[in-house]
Amino acid sequence: MAAGRPASAAANAEPLVLEARSATVGVVPPEAAGSRLDQALARMFPDLSRNRLAVWTRAGRVRVDGARRDPKDKVWGGERIEVDRAPDEREAAFRPEAIALDLVYEDGSIAVIDKPPGLVVHPGSGNWNGTLANALLHHAPRLGEVPRAGIVHRLDKDTSGLMVVAMSVEAQASLVRQLQARTVRRDYAALVHGVVRRGGTVEAPIGRDARLRTRMAVAAHGKPARTRYAVLEHFAGFTLLECSLDTGRTHQIRVHMDSIGHPVAGDPVYGPRRRHPLPPPGIARQALHARRLALIHPLSGMPMQWESAVPADMQALLDSLRAGPKSGARDG
Repeated sequence: MAAGRPASAAANAEPLVLEARSATVGVVPPEAAGSRLDQALARMFPDLSRNRLAVWTRAGRVRVDGARRDPKDKVWGGERIEVDRAPDEREAAFRPEAIALDLVYEDGSIAVIDKPPGLVVHPGSGNWNGTLANALLHHAPRLGEVPRAGIVHRLDKDTSGLMVVAMSVEAQASLVRQLQARTVRRDYAALVHGVVRRGGTVEAPIGRDARLRTRMAVAAHGKPARTRYAVLEHFAGFTLLECSLDTGRTHQIRVHMDSIGHPVAGDPVYGPRRRHPLPPPGIARQALHARRLALIHPLSGMPMQWESAVPADMQALLDSLRAGPKSGARDG
């Protein structure tokens, strides 16, 4: 950029800030001449943090005379500034949304939700709204004062079943302590490929897959993880297991079952469908359901437990397997 004042800057320009649709339009005041753009923006828009303005400038949401500029570029007074205030996806996170909840239990301290498959638990990349957190904030606005809307543990988007939510900061602290002490019982129904002859334990660390960052894997650099499993029912080529978590790592059951050669049926990430086809009617997700939850009530100190039947899609798959040929449970 040539040194000196740009021709577009008017010497007698008056400071001006106007709202135009989703953008804020302003004119750099004469007293800001020679300052950096980020400094001028902070003077013109005191309601916005410097960090936010810098991020928006780099993202092209701040225009100087219609052009993108760097926060460190100089301004000379009179330039027309446009700031696109259209909300970022991240800013829409944690807003109340009228999404139906299947409440199994609720009091002033906790709520137990039976989460359907397909519902994302927490806002994140690619899912900044339409989540369980948004639904909870609509159901109980006071959860806006509780970190993470009271969520203390997660289920994968396409895993169904029971979750506990803290309705107060005090209850959240208690539940986090129970999870850390591994005294919260979480049992899952998992339909896996292959015939598992007997129950056992998988104890193997889980970390990010070095080759594909969207996957988790059994890895030496991972965090300790332990899954206990017991056989519930045998089918031809499949086994229904009860898997119990002693730790709560991302995708833990799915990774651990795949690591012993028995991936969860329908799982598109671990044990892809093309290698492990399902009989009709199939299932459009992993056949994994959080069927039992037990904990100590944060206020009363009483032990509590809830159970949930598998949802319709998983039940239909189990029924079709029960109607088919039986397994002799001889394969390992």
